Amino acid sequence: MKRYAQLAATLGERIEQGLYRPGDRLPSVRALSEEHGVSISTVQQAYRVLEDSGLVEPRPKSGYFVPERRELPPMPAMTRPAQRPVDVSQWDQVLEQVRRAPGGDFVQLGRGTPDIASPSLKPLQRAMVHAARRTDLQSLGYEGIQGSLPLREQIARLMLDSGCQVPPSEIVITTGCQEALAITLRAICEPGDIIAIDSPSFHGAMQALKAYGLKALEIPTDPTNGISLEALELAMEQWPVKLILLTPNCNNPLGYIMPDARKRALLTLAARYDVPILEDDVYGELAYAYPRPRSIKSFDTDDRVLLASSFSKTVAPGLRTGWVVPGRYLDRILHFKYIASGTCAPQPQMALAEFVGGGHYEPHIRRMRAQYQRHRDLMTEWVGRYFPEGARVTRPRGGFMLWVEFDPLFDSVRLNQELRRDNVQVAAGNIFSASGKYRNCIRMNYSNRDLAVIEDAVRKVGACAKRLTAELREQQAEPLPA
Repeated sequence: MKRYAQLAATLGERIEQGLYRPGDRLPSVRALSEEHGVSISTVQQAYRVLEDSGLVEPRPKSGYFVPERRELPPMPAMTRPAQRPVDVSQWDQVLEQVRRAPGGDFVQLGRGTPDIASPSLKPLQRAMVHAARRTDLQSLGYEGIQGSLPLREQIARLMLDSGCQVPPSEIVITTGCQEALAITLRAICEPGDIIAIDSPSFHGAMQALKAYGLKALEIPTDPTNGISLEALELAMEQWPVKLILLTPNCNNPLGYIMPDARKRALLTLAARYDVPILEDDVYGELAYAYPRPRSIKSFDTDDRVLLASSFSKTVAPGLRTGWVVPGRYLDRILHFKYIASGTCAPQPQMALAEFVGGGHYEPHIRRMRAQYQRHRDLMTEWVGRYFPEGARVTRPRGGFMLWVEFDPLFDSVRLNQELRRDNVQVAAGNIFSASGKYRNCIRMNYSNRDLAVIEDAVRKVGACAKRLTAELREQQAEPLPA
């Protein structure tokens, strides 16, 4: 990496970590030159990189400053899905979303991929090499059906931060959170059963419903507080709900964190109707505020909550290492885990146990939280700058996803088709609904470290969205034929 790029990265990290706050004056070019032992031109190049990324702004005769936060676009309102059980659709569009592998010049704003280029992951790379070089060849054999005990011990320790005291014997390692969700659904439900879900909801979980012949009952959800408990109670009075499935912490795609009081109330409601809860906590560790939010599982006293999570969003998706805490359903989960995939690959488990146990996980998570929070603020500002007037934007409290809502008649599927010529992809909103609702919405990822790449992609999305919105308004203004 060139010296100006290294300096830009150092200053960018300081800004992301809050050492310099909005409105603060940054060190002068001469001061940085002396501090880092580089030339004046190197510092100027570094500041130009940061300016292009939106992290700094120059002021004539005053120097460089961290930009003040601009007025933000309005928030979306409570969602209004069709509150009846429906069969899940949209598989073709989900397949289109995940078919293409990352890389090249194609910018995939629609994929749920974290930053895997962070230097805080270097200890993990060393741990992978160490696991592969073990002379006992343990990494080439079968692991126990519940997974590596050292890794389960580390996961049990990490779960203390969410308020959970779970022994390693109650944790089952899975091939990512997707398998944890899938085998849980198979273990508890039968074809035709009704599953209550937050809406919009993770498309991977809904496709599991589709695969097993389950019906989705979408519940209105607030972008700030989460699923409507009042609407859920009415739905449970009317329909025989078999399971409640939701992501209460750093929700995907809305980004909210459900307040603790509502988590307790949800658990009370589920107990009254004797319904289990499947809690997807895959983004919980990425909450921007510390300490991280409590899980619903932490309030559970009768093993009603099954908690699923993974290292795919916090560390690296390619490790394909997740887990489920199944409570009273442990035996059934182990049976369906055995049927679905048998044991998980030992090498990633060994490397992750070493990475977490060696004290590298917590610093990595702190770094990612700060980075993603800063990127959220920037992307929100870019949406306000480049997108059509009237666009509504969520305020994620964790993770790295932004949900944008356009005019009710806007077509995000067509938007994605138009963006192909610009080598950009977003996630069309209708894949987050069982019935294809939210076609006027998109989800965008802001995890990429290269802010110039993100901003350029957002600019292209905004330009295309403005053009489609203008066409839509022209059509609405046309008089009806006599």
